Amino acid sequence: MYITVDESDRRPIYRQVADEIKGLIARGELREGMALPPVRQVAADLGVNLNTIAAAYRELQKEGLLKVRHGSGALVAAGRIAQQNDSELRKSLRGSLAHLALAGLPRSEILAIVDEELRTLFKPKD
Repeated sequence: MYITVDESDRRPIYRQVADEIKGLIARGELREGMALPPVRQVAADLGVNLNTIAAAYRELQKEGLLKVRHGSGALVAAGRIAQQNDSELRKSLRGSLAHLALAGLPRSEILAIVDEELRTLFKPKD
Protein backbone atom coordinates (compact mmCIF):
# COMPACT_ATOMS: atom_id res chain seq x y z
CA MET A 1 0.00 0.00 0.00
CA TYR A 2 1.53 3.28 -1.10
CA ILE A 3 0.21 6.48 0.44
CA THR A 4 1.72 9.91 0.97
CA VAL A 5 1.14 12.85 3.28
CA ASP A 6 1.46 16.42 2.05
CA GLU A 7 2.61 18.82 4.78
CA SER A 8 1.26 21.78 2.77
CA ASP A 9 -2.23 20.25 2.57
CA ARG A 10 -4.65 22.00 4.90
CA ARG A 11 -6.52 18.78 5.70
CA PRO A 12 -5.55 16.99 8.91
CA ILE A 13 -3.08 14.16 8.35
CA TYR A 14 -5.58 11.50 9.44
CA ARG A 15 -8.01 12.79 6.77
CA GLN A 16 -5.27 12.71 4.11
CA VAL A 17 -4.47 9.10 5.02
CA ALA A 18 -8.14 8.10 5.02
CA ASP A 19 -8.69 9.79 1.65
CA GLU A 20 -5.62 8.08 0.16
CA ILE A 21 -6.87 4.68 1.33
CA LYS A 22 -10.34 5.45 -0.07
CA GLY A 23 -8.71 6.19 -3.41
CA LEU A 24 -6.86 2.85 -3.35
CA ILE A 25 -10.13 1.05 -2.63
CA ALA A 26 -12.03 2.98 -5.30
CA ARG A 27 -9.36 2.20 -7.91
CA GLY A 28 -9.41 -1.48 -6.98
CA GLU A 29 -5.83 -1.50 -5.70
CA LEU A 30 -7.20 -2.60 -2.33
CA ARG A 31 -9.99 -5.15 -2.62
CA GLU A 32 -12.45 -6.61 -0.17
CA GLY A 33 -10.74 -8.95 2.30
CA MET A 34 -7.25 -7.51 1.79
CA ALA A 35 -5.32 -6.70 4.95
CA LEU A 36 -3.95 -3.23 5.54
CA PRO A 37 -0.55 -2.80 7.14
CA PRO A 38 -0.57 -2.43 10.93
CA VAL A 39 -1.10 1.06 12.33
CA ARG A 40 2.43 1.13 13.76
CA GLN A 41 3.99 0.27 10.42
CA VAL A 42 2.04 2.92 8.48
CA ALA A 43 2.83 5.51 11.16
CA ALA A 44 6.54 4.66 11.00
CA ASP A 45 6.56 4.69 7.18
CA LEU A 46 4.92 8.12 7.07
CA GLY A 47 6.74 9.52 10.09
CA VAL A 48 3.55 10.38 11.96
CA ASN A 49 2.04 9.52 15.32
CA LEU A 50 0.37 6.12 15.44
CA ASN A 51 -2.80 7.71 16.87
CA THR A 52 -3.12 9.65 13.61
CA ILE A 53 -3.21 6.43 11.59
CA ALA A 54 -5.54 4.81 14.12
CA ALA A 55 -7.91 7.77 13.66
CA ALA A 56 -7.84 7.30 9.88
CA TYR A 57 -8.59 3.59 10.22
CA ARG A 58 -11.45 4.33 12.66
CA GLU A 59 -12.90 6.90 10.25
CA LEU A 60 -12.84 4.35 7.43
CA GLN A 61 -14.41 1.77 9.73
CA LYS A 62 -17.26 4.21 10.53
CA GLU A 63 -17.82 4.64 6.80
CA GLY A 64 -18.03 0.87 6.35
CA LEU A 65 -14.86 0.53 4.27
CA LEU A 66 -12.70 -1.26 6.86
CA LYS A 67 -13.16 -3.89 9.53
CA VAL A 68 -10.80 -3.15 12.40
CA ARG A 69 -10.13 -5.73 15.08
CA HIS A 70 -7.83 -4.78 17.92
CA GLY A 71 -4.74 -6.95 17.72
CA SER A 72 -5.74 -8.50 14.38
CA GLY A 73 -5.35 -5.48 12.13
CA ALA A 74 -7.63 -3.99 9.52
CA LEU A 75 -9.26 -5.57 6.49
CA VAL A 76 -10.96 -3.92 3.55
CA ALA A 77 -14.65 -4.54 4.26
CA ALA A 78 -16.18 -3.39 1.00
CA GLY A 79 -15.63 -1.34 -2.10
CA ARG A 80 -18.57 0.89 -1.27
CA ILE A 81 -19.29 3.45 1.38
CA ALA A 82 -22.07 2.61 3.82
CA GLN A 83 -25.50 3.70 2.63
CA GLN A 84 -25.68 7.34 1.58
CA ASN A 85 -28.41 8.81 -0.50
CA ASP A 86 -27.92 10.81 -3.68
CA SER A 87 -28.49 14.08 -1.84
CA GLU A 88 -25.69 13.39 0.68
CA LEU A 89 -23.28 12.40 -2.07
CA ARG A 90 -24.07 15.51 -4.11
CA LYS A 91 -23.62 17.70 -1.04
CA SER A 92 -20.08 16.39 -0.61
CA LEU A 93 -19.30 16.95 -4.30
CA ARG A 94 -20.86 20.41 -4.21
CA GLY A 95 -18.60 21.37 -1.30
CA SER A 96 -15.50 20.26 -3.17
CA LEU A 97 -16.52 22.10 -6.33
CA ALA A 98 -17.28 25.25 -4.32
CA HIS A 99 -13.82 25.03 -2.75
CA LEU A 100 -12.24 24.98 -6.23
CA ALA A 101 -14.37 27.92 -7.36
CA LEU A 102 -13.51 29.92 -4.24
CA ALA A 103 -9.84 29.25 -4.95
CA GLY A 104 -10.37 31.29 -8.09
CA LEU A 105 -10.22 28.50 -10.64
CA PRO A 106 -12.21 29.11 -13.82
CA ARG A 107 -14.94 26.66 -14.81
CA SER A 108 -12.80 25.20 -17.61
CA GLU A 109 -9.97 24.40 -15.21
CA ILE A 110 -12.35 22.85 -12.67
CA LEU A 111 -13.79 20.66 -15.43
CA ALA A 112 -10.28 19.66 -16.49
CA ILE A 113 -9.38 18.73 -12.90
CA VAL A 114 -12.58 16.71 -12.46
CA ASP A 115 -11.98 14.94 -15.78
CA GLU A 116 -8.38 14.11 -14.86
CA GLU A 117 -9.42 12.75 -11.46
CA LEU A 118 -12.17 10.62 -13.04
CA ARG A 119 -9.68 9.20 -15.56
CA THR A 120 -7.31 8.32 -12.71
CA LEU A 121 -10.11 6.78 -10.67
CA PHE A 122 -11.54 4.72 -13.52
CA LYS A 123 -8.23 3.82 -15.17
CA PRO A 124 -8.48 0.40 -16.86
CA LYS A 125 -6.94 -2.39 -14.79
CA ASP A 126 -3.84 -4.06 -16.23
